[in-house]
Amino acid sequence: MRKDNSSFKTEFLSEAGNFIENRDYFAYVELDDMACWVAVDGCDTDTEVNSAEMAVQCVLENFSEQPTMSRRKLREYVLEAHEWLRYESRRVRLKASIIVVVTDYTRIVWAVAGNARLYHFRGGRLLARSKDTSLAQTMADRGNLSESAVDRHEERHNLLQYLGNPEGCEPFLSKKTPLHDGDVLLLATQGLWEGVDVPEMLDALEEAQEPSQLVDVLEDVLLSKQRASIGNYTAAAVYADKVYKEDKKKRSKWIKRIAIAMIPVLIAGGMAIYFKGRAAARVAESVVNMQEYGSNGDTYVEEQNYAQAMKSYSEARNEAKKIKDKLHVALYGKSYKKAELIVAGDDFLKDGKYDKALTQYKKAKEETKGDDKYDPKQLDQRIASIDEYIRIGETVQKADLQAESRDYQAALLLYREAHKAALNVSYSGVKDIKTKLDDMEAKIAELEKEQKKLQAESLEKQGNRNLAAGKYAAAIDAFSQSQAVYQEIGMLESVLKLERSITKAEDKLNPIPPASAAGAGGAGQGGSGGELPPPANDSGNAN
Repeated sequence: MRKDNSSFKTEFLSEAGNFIENRDYFAYVELDDMACWVAVDGCDTDTEVNSAEMAVQCVLENFSEQPTMSRRKLREYVLEAHEWLRYESRRVRLKASIIVVVTDYTRIVWAVAGNARLYHFRGGRLLARSKDTSLAQTMADRGNLSESAVDRHEERHNLLQYLGNPEGCEPFLSKKTPLHDGDVLLLATQGLWEGVDVPEMLDALEEAQEPSQLVDVLEDVLLSKQRASIGNYTAAAVYADKVYKEDKKKRSKWIKRIAIAMIPVLIAGGMAIYFKGRAAARVAESVVNMQEYGSNGDTYVEEQNYAQAMKSYSEARNEAKKIKDKLHVALYGKSYKKAELIVAGDDFLKDGKYDKALTQYKKAKEETKGDDKYDPKQLDQRIASIDEYIRIGETVQKADLQAESRDYQAALLLYREAHKAALNVSYSGVKDIKTKLDDMEAKIAELEKEQKKLQAESLEKQGNRNLAAGKYAAAIDAFSQSQAVYQEIGMLESVLKLERSITKAEDKLNPIPPASAAGAGGAGQGGSGGELPPPANDSGNAN
């Protein structure tokens, strides 16, 4: 069973915000060989039924009866939930946004209708995000709006596809995406992602070691902004600590089957070659390797990991050469070339050679035209990102100049601006910018500490002058202020030193009166136990 040989952990929270009722709903089911997570944002105001709960229930019931990774079946499950909402729309038109994620513990596929979202993180970076079926997202897809602007655009609530739509619903179905150990999935409704942007999610991900910690941190970030209105919000985190690995023994069985099947067939460009024994097994193994490497290359392309795709296509081509399969040598060579163009463009972009990067991306767009594995919109985004890369580079240069002129606060603001922009476009030099940002924050902190130290020393000297002049109350006040500053910057030795100075000044301000000599002597001579003698009269004679 796949579930027993993998490790997936899920935690979630779903709150009403500052509304009376929570119209969001989340639930999931983990079966032996598959799992399904569903988050729904109810967009209606019906007080008698919960459209989000109805949609989740419908999808999970169908999935539990017939678990599947089929995009066609998954579409059917979503459409059945859509039809149920339409049927129940008697008093109020029911409508909802939905995100459904299904896994076989090795890969995921998702369906979305509306603006409930899936974020897929890997290695501390955002690997993929589901796209809303909204007017704002459509504008971004057409190049009329940047991806980073979708979350704040006024048309983000204008849904073109959603459950309960009287004009029909056509959900978006993703391709199957492989999972790696350590991947994190985040399902979020609009109330969450509107208040927590991607850089903040990445910071939370870095801080959280468990899914429960991640959803708690995301909620803290959302609430800390103290927005006037907080809608219903849901966050469900899935940590894929260990994904299911295919049994290598099954692969050996396939090699044997292909070896047997190849004995009577024609291969290698029309030459009739019959293989027996070990020779057939070696050729069969090369065929399996070729297909496996080629499939891996296709998967890496879909993940936009073009460097790994190049490597896999190269290995597939080498296996094809071993069996003299000229057709596949040419095919995998062409696949290699497509990925190579994009990698070359990325390398030029990383090195700041923007003109060369633009040339490579345009060639890649032409070469990949009609190839379903490549999304032309992704290449368009790469081309468009060159302007953003130039802007980030210029911002960093300005920050460097400000740092050189010792205007550290101005440099800090510019580094922060560049770092945020770099995270949004996966800028290759984001780590260098983060290092400069951290260095600048440390330098400013050190300068602030030095300034506070000078302030504390000045107050301490002022206290010493007041003490010498007999102004004890003023000395105590100056010493106390100095001590507080030293305490703030962690100079504990100076704090203790000033404690002694304060005590000394207090002793001067409020001296302890000496014991009476007469009182002490009278007691010793059998007198009145310390009573003072009567005062003298005006003539100086005792009464």
